[in-house]
Parts: sequence; structure tokens; C-alpha cells
Amino acid sequence: MQPNLRTSLPVMVLLLLGVLGTAAAQQPDPFGAARSGAAAPTAKQDSAPAPSLVPAVDERLATRDSVVYRLARSSRLQVKTGKAGLFGFAGHAHVIEARGFTGEVVYYPGKPSSSHLDITVSTDRLEVLTPPDTAEIRKVTESMRTAVLKTEQYPEIRLVSRQVTPSADGFHIIGAMTLVGQTRELPIDVVARIGLDTLEATSTFAIKQSDFGITPFSGGPGGTVKVADRVTFDIRAVAIRVEDAEAHAEREGNAHAHRSY
Repeated sequence: MQPNLRTSLPVMVLLLLGVLGTAAAQQPDPFGAARSGAAAPTAKQDSAPAPSLVPAVDERLATRDSVVYRLARSSRLQVKTGKAGLFGFAGHAHVIEARGFTGEVVYYPGKPSSSHLDITVSTDRLEVLTPPDTAEIRKVTESMRTAVLKTEQYPEIRLVSRQVTPSADGFHIIGAMTLVGQTRELPIDVVARIGLDTLEATSTFAIKQSDFGITPFSGGPGGTVKVADRVTFDIRAVAIRVEDAEAHAEREGNAHAHRSY
């Protein structure tokens, strides 16, 4: 199960259940007991900017063969650098957010290891968020698009799953990331909460630029500014279930298009 990175309906439901307290506890829980390793949010977590996701699977999914979820625009996909990291400039840390992306998750309740994901990020829709310096943001963006990502030649970053293994909190995935025309496999641990209509997932993983043939930037006065090789991807995904009829029609349309060629 590569790429932003906002309160969703399931989170609102959880907050409502917390307010109702005992009354909610008396109602059937469609998710059942949380998997081992999951911890209920604490007061400290609630005050944090990004509270931990409590993993669970809606028990009603057991009656379905497969469910297709499509990545919602409320998802967040970010690239975070250390000082002078990927796309970095002048030794500062940066956060780059994907503004244009698509993605799909296919989940098989009876055989989770057959599940798979596919996420595509438009490289020309990556937006530099920090530091809050307009001139530097322009320089970082130009460097990112022309020198690092070469967006005209490589318009997409793609992440697909090649192997999915269920874990206590969600899934361990061997993913294949394609960046600047180079594809490399990498391990990704995903915390997931899978509902009948909504899937939530979080993951943080790192890559090295050099693994994709990118030479880390080195320059500045006397070569003092050096780009860190390792950067971090932070994904906070919300995906909405695609209606069965719509998903079937799309699969048929894709199959017909393929046969036409």
C-alpha cells in the first residue's frame, strides 16, 4: 500500500462517541475490538497536531469479496527535509506538499494479503510550504522542478504495492516507488482503519535521493551548503469507497480500452 500527506467523517464519529460515553458503549461496535497494539487516544494525544490513528476493521466488511476506496482530496501527502534536504536550498528545512494526486486502494477482507494500492502524484503540483520566505520558496520550487524532479520529462511520482502483509496495526507493504524514471522497492509500515465507506491510513517512511540516481545538492559559498541524502514522506490518507456499479463500469471500460489496442 508512494503521494496531502483535516478532519474526516470517521474522526468526527469517534469524537461523538467519546462525548456520548456510556451510551455509546452500549451500542454495537461495527469495528469490534481494536487490534492488539492499538491504544486509545489519551489527553496528550488529543492535544497533538496529528493524533494517532486507532487501527480497526469494520466487521461488516467480512461479507464482501473486495472493496475499492478512492483517495479523497482531504488526504495529505508531504515530503519533509532535514536541513538542506531533498529540494532544499541554503541549508534550510522545507516541507513540500502534494496538491495534485490520485490514488486507489483495493481491500480484500477475506484475504488482506491480496490487497493493493496505487498512488500517483503530479510533480508540477508540488508546493513548497516552508520556510515562510517568498523569495526562497521561489528558488526552492525552481530547483525542485527543473534540477531535481525534471517535471517536464517526469510528470509523475508513483507508488504501488508489490507485497502486502497484515500486521497488528495495519499492513507491512513492500512498495515500488518511481521517481525521475527510476523505480526502487522500499518497506512501508501503514496504520489503517478500514470502515465500510471510508478508509484511513497513516504512514511515514524515508528514502535516499541517491537510490534514485539523484545527486544531493552541494553548493553555496565555499560549498558549505550540502543537501541531505535522506528525506521523509508523511502520508495521512483518507479514501472513500467507490460504489460497486461505478467500480465495475470503470473496470469494464479499462478492459475495453486495453482490448482496443
